[in-house]
Amino acid sequence: MSTQESGYRSVVVEIALALLLVALWASTHAYQGFARDGELYAFQALARLHPGLGTDLYLRNASQDQYTIFSRIYSSFIGWIGLRNAALVLLVACRVWFFAAAWALARALCNRRSAWLSVAALIVTVGYYGSYRIFHYAEDYLTARSAAEALVVTALACHFHGRRLSALLIALGAMFVHPLMALPGLLLLLCLGLRLRQAALGAAAAVLACLGLAVVALCLSTSFALLAVLDPAWLEVVRERSQFLFLKYWTLQDWELTARPFVCLTFSALAVPDTQIRKLCLAAMLVGVAGLAVALVAGAVGPVAILLQGQAWRWTWITGFTSVLLLAPTVLWVWRDPACGPLCCVLLLLAWTCSAVDGLGCAELALALWLARSRISERMARYLTWTAAAAFALALAWVIAKSWTIASSAPTEPGREPQSLARLREFLGLGVPAALLVALFWRWMGSASPRAGLLACVALFGASVLILPGSLKQLSNVGSSAEIEEFADWRAAIPPTSSVLVAAAKKSAAFAWFTLQRPSYASVDQASGVVFSRATALEVRRRSQVLLPLREPDWQILTQLTRNNAPGRRAQNAPPKPLTAQTLASICGDPQLGFVVAKESLGFDPIQHANAGNWKDWNLYDCRHVR
Repeated sequence: MSTQESGYRSVVVEIALALLLVALWASTHAYQGFARDGELYAFQALARLHPGLGTDLYLRNASQDQYTIFSRIYSSFIGWIGLRNAALVLLVACRVWFFAAAWALARALCNRRSAWLSVAALIVTVGYYGSYRIFHYAEDYLTARSAAEALVVTALACHFHGRRLSALLIALGAMFVHPLMALPGLLLLLCLGLRLRQAALGAAAAVLACLGLAVVALCLSTSFALLAVLDPAWLEVVRERSQFLFLKYWTLQDWELTARPFVCLTFSALAVPDTQIRKLCLAAMLVGVAGLAVALVAGAVGPVAILLQGQAWRWTWITGFTSVLLLAPTVLWVWRDPACGPLCCVLLLLAWTCSAVDGLGCAELALALWLARSRISERMARYLTWTAAAAFALALAWVIAKSWTIASSAPTEPGREPQSLARLREFLGLGVPAALLVALFWRWMGSASPRAGLLACVALFGASVLILPGSLKQLSNVGSSAEIEEFADWRAAIPPTSSVLVAAAKKSAAFAWFTLQRPSYASVDQASGVVFSRATALEVRRRSQVLLPLREPDWQILTQLTRNNAPGRRAQNAPPKPLTAQTLASICGDPQLGFVVAKESLGFDPIQHANAGNWKDWNLYDCRHVR
């Protein structure tokens, strides 16, 4: 093959692998719109365009919006293209940026072809960190974390490409986007720039400093901002609403998910004979351990506000990200080991892609085998190879069984896309099939002719065009131009700063914020910032007391989890209470509540919604008339 043909073939291979990643993401992910924190960041941005929303309880006192410039950027896009389009465009941009930066980082650590596998591993796996599976990197909804993660990975890529000053500047810039996510990236860069012994001593000193800060704060009992301690009333609300901030409430499964990246990084550090990879592994583990230690001090020694607000357990995201990024080069290197290489590879892959097995146990078994490989005889090596084949066969059997279940069940998200594509998404979402297909395609592209590669490009492009619309489809109409126009009469009746309560819905903030564009009176989402403000925490509790005739306090998540996990009790939500005239009069007695949206018709001259749809015959009550 001539040099020109070789260059043409290389370009075709690169394009095919890039299109493979696009099709892979489209087949295994789906845009979640304003899910979870995506709702909060959208509201923060929208409030900059609608000043009346600034009176909402979530923004009235200290909140996370004070620590990021992301809302300003987000609001500019909302002003140009609208809320829903801005959220989607920015998320796509952040995801492309994140994976491109991850490829550049992997390329600096291994070779170009392995880098594609590293990015595929990031797409196939779910990088949970923290507890209760609330957070993971590369989320499918837009937050400031989306941009901060991309910036941090970009900084790491610059570092390993020899641009260390640029790396530090980018990491410092990420601190203005999301300091909690950017700090571990900055710390990782500092560790990489120091000797490991110096980095370890620095981490130990930082943890001891946090311990000393907590002890001093408890002894002084001062109200000084830096040393402020959560008093019992504030602490109760924070503990109930954000139990994931306290390590003592983490479950065994949470600790297993947290430990798995550390075990895998230990394996990579021992197995891959590359100095910079080994140092990256050790530095990423050091940052994660330091974060957990600081979080332990924050939750167990003394509830110092600044330490709890820092949420140092989030530092483990960089540990998990690094372990998955190095999964592909580790497997490719270990596979060649004649003693236990194949079995270790199968165990590592199953640890991240097969939900039917104990991921931590598989990783630990792989590490134990690798440490004992010098004592493995040729005969034992053959047995281990057969064991690897058996484990792979069992994984395929599990996939077949799950595929049968998927084929006979209803789609998890009906209406997003045709049923055949929905089945494909669920099938590849199992993890093992996606990893296997990527590996086979990657290997085939290594020897495919330019013509075959070009055909693969066409096929993958067509698949991406077919699948992507369903992956990026917005299932909810909340905040759409049509829905905003539909409720124009309600918006005209509600003053811009008057709060709204949707009586029958616990999660009512999205409708009030994005459709009515008015402050919400009370919702579980508004309570997410209670750790940043004592005043907000106490007001959340007060408003929940006002609503007791209507519903249980929705911010008491820890109590709900404890109740639902009690032996012999099935998890269930408290049944909704119907709104009565007496209840409406009771809750409208709070001057902070302006309007109530409810299905029940109770008099008091409400504005009834007559349009067909989910809100037909719902009523808007003005509390001034009720009082």
